[in-house]
Amino acid sequence: MRAFGFMIVTLMLGVVAWAMPARAQDDAGPHLRIGLVAESDTPRAGGEVAIALDTTPQPGWHGYWQNPGDAGFPAKLDWTLPQGVTASAPVYPAPQRLLIANLMNYVFERPYAPIVTLKIPAGLPAGTTLPIKLHMTYLVCTTQLCVPEQGDFAITLTVGDGAIDPAQRATFDSWRRALPQPLGSAATYQAANGEVRIAVPYPASAKGEGAYFYPVSTGVIEYASPQVVSRDGDRLILATKGKGGGPLEGVLSVDGRALAVTASPGTVAVGKVGGGDLAAILIAFASAVLGGLILNVMPCVFPILSLKALSLARAGGDERAARHEALAYTAGAIAVCLALGATILALRAGGSAAGWAFQLQDPRVVVLLLLLTIGIALNLAGLFELPVPRFAAQSGGASGAFATGALAAFVATPCTGPFMGAALGAALVLPWLAALAVFAGLGLGLALPFLLLGFVPALRRKLPRPGAWMDNLRRILSIPMWLTAVALAWVLGKQAGVDGMALALLAGLGFGIVLWAAGRRQARGLAVGLPAALMLVAIAVASVWLVRPVPKAVAGGEQTFSEARLADLRQQGRPVFAYFTADWCLTCKVNERVAIDTDRAQAAFKRKNVAVLVGDWTNGDPVLGRFIESHNRAGVPLYLYYPAGGGEPRVLPQVLTPSMLEEL
Repeated sequence: MRAFGFMIVTLMLGVVAWAMPARAQDDAGPHLRIGLVAESDTPRAGGEVAIALDTTPQPGWHGYWQNPGDAGFPAKLDWTLPQGVTASAPVYPAPQRLLIANLMNYVFERPYAPIVTLKIPAGLPAGTTLPIKLHMTYLVCTTQLCVPEQGDFAITLTVGDGAIDPAQRATFDSWRRALPQPLGSAATYQAANGEVRIAVPYPASAKGEGAYFYPVSTGVIEYASPQVVSRDGDRLILATKGKGGGPLEGVLSVDGRALAVTASPGTVAVGKVGGGDLAAILIAFASAVLGGLILNVMPCVFPILSLKALSLARAGGDERAARHEALAYTAGAIAVCLALGATILALRAGGSAAGWAFQLQDPRVVVLLLLLTIGIALNLAGLFELPVPRFAAQSGGASGAFATGALAAFVATPCTGPFMGAALGAALVLPWLAALAVFAGLGLGLALPFLLLGFVPALRRKLPRPGAWMDNLRRILSIPMWLTAVALAWVLGKQAGVDGMALALLAGLGFGIVLWAAGRRQARGLAVGLPAALMLVAIAVASVWLVRPVPKAVAGGEQTFSEARLADLRQQGRPVFAYFTADWCLTCKVNERVAIDTDRAQAAFKRKNVAVLVGDWTNGDPVLGRFIESHNRAGVPLYLYYPAGGGEPRVLPQVLTPSMLEEL
């Protein structure tokens, strides 16, 4: 009743204010600057196109969310559309809270952009014009005054190929990042004795900072009542006043992001306020250490670790030097992991969907890593000696050990193995200090074998005695580095096409010629000289400038992943196997070769009518990045199985077997 009276007063004030002339320039309407923006000006017949209502309130004024709260009313959209074109309900970002006289208002005081999806009918010929008109009525208020306003907006589209300008795509990606993402799991609420408790699935490893539930459903909870947040394992419990009744829909704002929540009536246990956070951080840290330890067996890291270990054997029994080198190597590995982690967190804070190995989504970075790998392989093969690669084979003191650890961490970034996915996924939702601790744990795990060799003399005594065989081993260990270079060239071919791969191999040949010439000078006792370094830099810069990504295609029998296609298949009642991969992800490629692309697995998919959707994250698609993040993963691989007839998806392990897929 109080809310109803406030609304009547609000409308009366609005009518009076509307009839009165403006007293100052700031009072002149419209107080919301609204523009219709289409993601594509040439939508495809039979397809969809997103229309954003780009809205900017005047300073001191605010618009209202789809549920305005205790007062106000939501915007009303009246579309005039060509025949056959339909418009969805607008999807709003999470609002802000404004409490006035103990009345809660859900408002927007900053620029925002609700998004509407238009469906274009099939069969329209290219070139058909589509005039889109919108009449909109809405309420705008300050803390003292409300004004109902209206506006007419129009935009004309033309049926075409559905192409999206890259700048426009980036703009819409930034708007979509503010929209609520699907929770992916069912929530529950319980109403009793005037209290409503809402249980929302949320990983125990996540902080759950700033959690607040904005209800879309009306009449279920009291908007102005405080919300008390507690934890119950992998659930957030929000308690407030209310009476319940029917499904409860809303948006959970937590850890700087918004999640769309649908809760059904049920039983909700009382959680423990603040409990479990330290344990969750420790679990994530331990998983990161174990994941980093496993990275040492990767072909790009193992040669560096092996030669650095043998350098301790060559150095003899100097305990102090061994410990110093071990600590320096560890510091180098941890420093690089921290730098990568800080960069990822900064990019994500700016709205990016960056994850582990984000830099490999850019083919120019892959070119540089390829040239570095070729240089290391040629050094191990004995073609030349330079201070930077040489520390991998010979003891170069603490500075050389630090650089070796840094190099090992950098070349390990294409890999994601067991335990890493969950740990890094948790890191992305933890507070930044805890997240950096998880990334440091990854570096510690990577450096752990060499750290043990430095501090445990008994382990060093088990190393073989130095001898001429070490030079032969060094050359043998160049083979895994060549294999790494081949893998990087293959990744580059996937990203930049055959032309890009050929260009990179030509640059590698140039690198080899320059380094061969440098080695010949060294054999005669001459210095390499500045010209060789300048030529190497020139080759690298030219490669970075010339290489560009090319569009990718999905193999036959599989479909490109999109949330719309997933929803369509689930509506048909079909089971769906969705997997997310990248060409630079070694674990992904092994799983595809060993488990997914086998005759057994493919026959099982066909026999059970399982649809296979592939999300390729090689070039860092931000839409896929957000979907992957919504499943608490920092990157690929991610494997999801959606059973026939509905139900929540099953998240599969990061290492697959054919029998595992058949058993689904």
